[in-house]
Amino acid sequence: MTRSRPTAWLTAASLLLVPALALGADREHQQIVADIRMLQEQTARLELLMASLDTALQQISGKMDEQADIVRRSFTDQQLAVDDVADGVRILRERFDEANVRIASLSQEIEALRVTIPPATPAYTQLATDPETGLALDHAPAVAAPPPTLGPGVSPQRMYDTAWADYTNGQWVLAIQGFEAYIKTFPRSELADDAQFYIGQTHYADGAFLESVDAFEQVLLTYPDGNVVPDASYKRGLALDQLGETERAQQAFELVVKNYPDSTMATLAQQALDRLNRQ
Repeated sequence: MTRSRPTAWLTAASLLLVPALALGADREHQQIVADIRMLQEQTARLELLMASLDTALQQISGKMDEQADIVRRSFTDQQLAVDDVADGVRILRERFDEANVRIASLSQEIEALRVTIPPATPAYTQLATDPETGLALDHAPAVAAPPPTLGPGVSPQRMYDTAWADYTNGQWVLAIQGFEAYIKTFPRSELADDAQFYIGQTHYADGAFLESVDAFEQVLLTYPDGNVVPDASYKRGLALDQLGETERAQQAFELVVKNYPDSTMATLAQQALDRLNRQ
């Protein structure tokens, strides 16, 4: 009987522990279930938040696309406006240039009329004289002086073109006369230096090299800022070379190379110098 008591006590303790263990396991299970449910709720909230963020991003992206489209259209409109303004400026510039050309032409026409029409002389009366005494007869009728003859207006361009046509046709005398008349009639014309240059060219073509040198030198002296100065300087050197004045010709070519290094005439002058140095 004494040995059975511990066994009984162990049995009773085991029976008492089983419900306690079962109760603890149930509480742990409930806690796990609660944690899982909480995680599920948090996951659901995160999914809702992500969906909300995705919607917001889509809205923002749409607005950005709209803004970009608006900016693009605005830039296109501005570019079209700039192009329109540029076209307008170009048209105005062309019209301004045309007006300047027309004004220059009219100025030359006016200059032509001013030069070719002699100044009006005051009218005067010529009294009849007594053939014996040479004294004026008061009672004789006055004889009116004949009016001056007015020359027609000459177009500057037409006068220049006529001289140029004579030059290209080999009419040397007529060409020189035409260019000289042009310079005398329109000394302030933009083509006056060209006319003087072609006087030298005509003399050179006619073999009158001395007169050619004089004409080209006249270009350099009278029109130092003219656009044909490099050409006249080079052609002067050629004429001097034809006259056998090699040293003066070399000096003329050297001045062209020095003063107009970027011009075509400088290249030709250098070639002429090389040729003279080889002689």
